[in-house]
Amino acid sequence: MDAADTIAAIATAAGAAGVGIVRLSGPRSAAIARALCGRDLRPRHASHVRLRDAAGAAIDDGIALYFAAPASFTGEDVVELQAHGSPVLLQQLLARCCALGARLARPGEFSERAFRNGKLDLAQAEAIADLIAAGDTRAARAARRALDGEFSRRVEALAARLLALRVQVEAAIDFADEPLETLGLDAVAATLEALDRDLDALLAAAERGRKLRDGLHAVIVGPPNAGKSSLLNMLAGSERAIVTAIAGTTRDLLTETIRSDGIELTLVDTAGLRDGGDAIEREGMRRARAELQRADLALAVLDARDPEAGRAAVAAAVAGVPRCLWLHNKADLLPAPVPADTDAALWLSARTGAGLDALRARLRALVLGPGAEAGEGAFSARARQVEALRRAGADLQAARGALADQALDLAAEALRCGHDALGEITGRVVPEALLGHIFSTFCIGK
Repeated sequence: MDAADTIAAIATAAGAAGVGIVRLSGPRSAAIARALCGRDLRPRHASHVRLRDAAGAAIDDGIALYFAAPASFTGEDVVELQAHGSPVLLQQLLARCCALGARLARPGEFSERAFRNGKLDLAQAEAIADLIAAGDTRAARAARRALDGEFSRRVEALAARLLALRVQVEAAIDFADEPLETLGLDAVAATLEALDRDLDALLAAAERGRKLRDGLHAVIVGPPNAGKSSLLNMLAGSERAIVTAIAGTTRDLLTETIRSDGIELTLVDTAGLRDGGDAIEREGMRRARAELQRADLALAVLDARDPEAGRAAVAAAVAGVPRCLWLHNKADLLPAPVPADTDAALWLSARTGAGLDALRARLRALVLGPGAEAGEGAFSARARQVEALRRAGADLQAARGALADQALDLAAEALRCGHDALGEITGRVVPEALLGHIFSTFCIGK
């Protein structure tokens, strides 16, 4: 805690359904509540009170709840005052609290205090914001699992195993003249291999949780007149993009965020990729290629009557995208029967809607995994957490290589870096600047 944490209390207000709430957290919260209510509050009991100003005049009638430290959300003395939801009344209450020694809370400061006082780890604190922002019941359940500590427990279990390996490798450095087999490093290598596999499994689960939270960033790409804009309109359920028979109609990026079957998709329509075109069209193609560099998924739209030509036109552009789904559009113009879908390619018609259900199901599976209920066991995760797991995985790979080369110093250092990367997820190892950035994204009052 820094010096600012000696301030008596934090106050914030929220109004919903006619109810306003002012929360206080800090060592003087009970004293401030006593001055407001005219009496001491009984811990963990709801009390009907009359809230008064400095002159003793009534501000409002309400309910007061007192949670004595450490049995509170923040681990400090906490008081919650429930009043009528009038903004005028709430401002009076806030002003009175501040006059008595409180100050207004920063965004996320209640959760930050809970983290600093050991009531939550960092992943659990972030899950609070994810729970508030959840767009559907599946995302809310995933955030709830993260808040309950499912993600954190798996991370800490891996960290404990990695720490044990660090201890063994660093102890072996002191006996570098001994044969490796007598130092038990063959067993270390086997354990490290198993740890690497378990980390990969956790990374895959965290990536699913990240997609469930953030959705898929999908870029629609293809040659001119393949039906990219028609597909965007069909998925969006409205005419968001201009559709004409003229090649090069789409010149700039067009972004649309949609929610389909419980998953969020950020769709980006792009200029058709081809050789030539005027200066504006070439700039549109440059932007399309740049957008692909940060995409989770490329939806490569091809004319089903000549898919190989379209594939050749965009193959280089989509080569670096993590996943590409080839969509053979205008299947309604093919002679029957239409070819069967495969894992990599779907046949559809953006004009008639044929095949759109199969596409939505495929997109859902890409987020949640195979099977109708594959996302039910997911926990929410954030991009920074996924990146920390990736760095830890790279460190484990480096440690395995160094161990194979009998470079024990390098192996120990790689294991230390991997251990620290896992610590960033739960907040065991985290810079103050990162904490400030994380909690600043929370709403006030959380």
